[in-house]
Amino acid sequence: MAKDYDAPRNDGVIDNLEELKARSTSTSAPAIDVDEFEASEGLELPGADLSSEQLAIPVLPPLDDEFVCTACFLVYHRSQLASGNSTLRICRDCDHT
Repeated sequence: MAKDYDAPRNDGVIDNLEELKARSTSTSAPAIDVDEFEASEGLELPGADLSSEQLAIPVLPPLDDEFVCTACFLVYHRSQLASGNSTLRICRDCDHT
């Protein structure tokens, strides 16, 4: 079935001010009372004691052919090592020279 895209549409738009006022008073949402303690219950604060927590994945040290970028602290293969300064181990993505 063909649709006439040039025909005027009424997508629930209210043209009448009185109708708008009637809808706004009849469908007003109740105010929600949120307790600050309940809202912050699941949040972890920086510097919190996490000594009793266990990691969900094993942490492996970098392999012999990998390095940790001193700028972004990600582990890369040594082929991604920037060729500029040999003392700082910086990846190609972080190298701005």
